[in-house]
Amino acid sequence: LIFTTLVVFHQLPSHDFINLDDNLYVYENTRVQAGLTLEGVAWAFSTFEAYNWHPLTWLSHMLDFQLFGLRPGLHHLTNLLFHLANTALLFFVLRRMTGALWRSGFVAALFALHPLHVESVAWVAERKDLLSTFFWFLTMWAYARYAERPGLNRYLPVLLFFALGLLAKPMVVTLPFVLLLFDFWPLGRMQFHQVGNDSRPLEPRVPVFRLVWEKIPLFALAAISIVVTFAAQQKGGALKSLEAFPLTTRIANALISYVSYIGKMIWPQNLAVYYPHPAAVPTWQAAGAGLLLICLSALFIWTSRKRPYLAVGWLWYLGTLVPVIGLVQVGSQAMADRYTYLPLVGLFVALAWGVPSLLARWHHRQSILAISATILLVSFTVCTWLQLRHWQNSLTIFQHTVNVTTDNYFAHNNLGVALARAGRLGEAVDHYHVALRIKPDQAEVYNNLGNALEAQGNVDEAIRRYTEALRIEPDNAKAHNNLGNALASRGNVDEAMSHYSEALRIEPDYAGAHYNLGNVLAERGNVDEAISHYNEALRIWPDWAGAHNNLGVALERRGNFKEAIRHYYEALRIKPD
Repeated sequence: LIFTTLVVFHQLPSHDFINLDDNLYVYENTRVQAGLTLEGVAWAFSTFEAYNWHPLTWLSHMLDFQLFGLRPGLHHLTNLLFHLANTALLFFVLRRMTGALWRSGFVAALFALHPLHVESVAWVAERKDLLSTFFWFLTMWAYARYAERPGLNRYLPVLLFFALGLLAKPMVVTLPFVLLLFDFWPLGRMQFHQVGNDSRPLEPRVPVFRLVWEKIPLFALAAISIVVTFAAQQKGGALKSLEAFPLTTRIANALISYVSYIGKMIWPQNLAVYYPHPAAVPTWQAAGAGLLLICLSALFIWTSRKRPYLAVGWLWYLGTLVPVIGLVQVGSQAMADRYTYLPLVGLFVALAWGVPSLLARWHHRQSILAISATILLVSFTVCTWLQLRHWQNSLTIFQHTVNVTTDNYFAHNNLGVALARAGRLGEAVDHYHVALRIKPDQAEVYNNLGNALEAQGNVDEAIRRYTEALRIEPDNAKAHNNLGNALASRGNVDEAMSHYSEALRIEPDYAGAHYNLGNVLAERGNVDEAISHYNEALRIWPDWAGAHNNLGVALERRGNFKEAIRHYYEALRIKPD
C-alpha cells in the first residue's frame, strides 16, 4: 500500500502552491510565516481566519514553514506523508475490527488510490482534511480497544483523539454517530440475541442506552465544535443567506450531490477544483435522486440482519457528508471532491464486504474477485496519476477546471490571476471578461481586471473597473487599496490617501495599504507619519524587503542613519539581489 501510493504520488513534491486558499494558509499568511511561537500558538487558538476554527491545522502549517520556508514541494510532501499514514491506519483499524486481511487491504487501497482523493492530498490548504482524518482513524483504533475491554483508561484516548480531530477540522463532528454504527457492525456490541423463550423480543448484547450514554462526552465536544464553527463562518461572511441560496435549491442540490459523488466514485471523470452552484435544479433530477437514495437506504436497512456491513457503510457515507452537503451553505460551490475523503470509506467498506457475499455461491469466486479488484485498482491508479498532473500549479488546475465545467466564473477568474502573474496579461483580461459575462456582479473579478489593465498601462480603464468593484462591494479593502495606487499614479494624491485610509478602516492589519499610504505620505514630506505606517506594515509582514527599504529611506531623511542602515541590511538579507 505504502509503496504503490508513493509511486503514484511521486510527482507531488515538484508541484507549486495554487492561488486558492494556499495564500490564506501559507504564502501570504504572516502569522504562519512567523513559525511556531507562543504568540502564534495563542493566535491559532483564538483566530477565526479562513472562516474556521481549526488551531491544530494552523500549528501544522506553522511547523511546516519553520522547517521548510516557502518551498512548496516540502509542504506537499507533508500532505503525502499524512495520506500514507491515513492509508496504513485505515488498514490496521479495519483488520483489527473485522479480522479480514484482504478486504481491509482492498478498502485501504481504494482510499489511497481513488482519483476523488487527489484534491485533499495535492492541495496544501487541504491539510485539514488529512490531519482530521488521521485523528478520526486513531479514534477508531482507540474505540476498538475500548470495545474489547471497556474502562476509563481506554476511553480517555478515544476522547483525546476525537478532540484533536475537531481541532484540525470540524467535519469530524459526525464521528460519534459512526462509532454507534461500529457497535452494530463489526464490533457486535449492539448485536441482538434471543433471551429466554422464543416469545420474548430480541435484546442487544449491550443495552442501547448504555452505548449512547458512553458517547455523551463525544457528543458534547461535537456540539461545542458546531457552535464555534458556525460563529467563525458567520463572522467571516462564509455562510450564505437563504436569499442567495433558497432552501429548496439547497435540498435539491444536496440530493443530486449525494448521487453525483457515487457516480464520480464509480466513473471518476471531469473532476474539478470548483463546481459552480446551479441557479436552479430541475425538479425531476432532485426527485429521482431522492427516490434512489430512499430505495437504497430501505434496501440496506432491510438486509442489515444478514449483511450489516451494507447498512453501516451506506449510513457512514450519508451521515459523514451531512456537514458539507450544502444544507448549510458555506461558500458558493455545489460540491467538492475533497468532501469525499472520509465519506467514501463507508462505500468502500460496503463494496469490499458486500460483493464477496453476493458471489458466495459462484465457482472460482476467489479468482474472479482477485482479477476484478486488480483491474479496478490499476484503473484508479492510472486515473489518479493523470489527475495529479492537473495539480502542478494554478495555471494547470484552473485551465483543466475551465475545460471540464461550463459557465464557471470562479475558474475563469482564478485562471486569469494565474495568467496575470505569469505575465500573460492579455489572456488574463480575456478570462476576466468571460467571468463577468457569466456572473456580472463579482467585485473580486472587477478588481482583478483592474489590476491587469493597470499593469498593461491602461490606468484610466483600471480606475473605472476598481470603481465598479466598489459600487458592488463598498467594503472591499483590496479594491480601495488598488484604486488608491491607480489614483496616485495619476497624481490624485488626496483621493489616493482617502482610499488607503478607507482600506485600513475596513482591514486595520492590511500591510499593503499601510505601505502605500506610507509612500504617498513620504512623497508629501510627512516623513514621521510615513515611518509610522512603514513600521505597521513590517509589524504585520516582517519579511517585506520593499517596506524595509522604504523605511530606511524615510529614516535617512530624518537623519537616523544607524536605523536606516539596519533596515537596508534587512532588505538585502530578505532579497539579496
